[in-house]
Amino acid sequence: MPWIGSLNLARSRTLTIGAMASAEDTLRAAYRAFNARDIAAAIELMHPEVNWPNAWEGGRVVGHEAVAEYWTRQFESISSTVEAEHFDHEADDSVTVTVHQIVRDAQPGKLQDDTHILHRYQLEDGLIVRMDVLTAA
Repeated sequence: MPWIGSLNLARSRTLTIGAMASAEDTLRAAYRAFNARDIAAAIELMHPEVNWPNAWEGGRVVGHEAVAEYWTRQFESISSTVEAEHFDHEADDSVTVTVHQIVRDAQPGKLQDDTHILHRYQLEDGLIVRMDVLTAA
């Protein structure tokens, strides 16, 4: 039955499209939570041993508690917003997001930076397991 191969190919494409949409939904939710300073909601979208860049102070942090502590320190000093503008699904199943980032001082609100950057994510079972900040878009 030649149509069986076509059915399997169609099912595979549907699953791939569903995975892409799911990854984008997860990442959009993470950006919304970050911009709302809802650390708990963002953490729920991450693997317990998430590997996250400490782009503000340098280095990396691992795990929910470390990410929460990092963001708490960051939010006390700077106020940044990140808006996802474009999603690229890479051959290695990672997702690269072009992001518009605006950074201000936390209190006086003075603009520090207004730029586009790239964030690359690895997800596993619908959870973020790693994020990297790449060179400017």
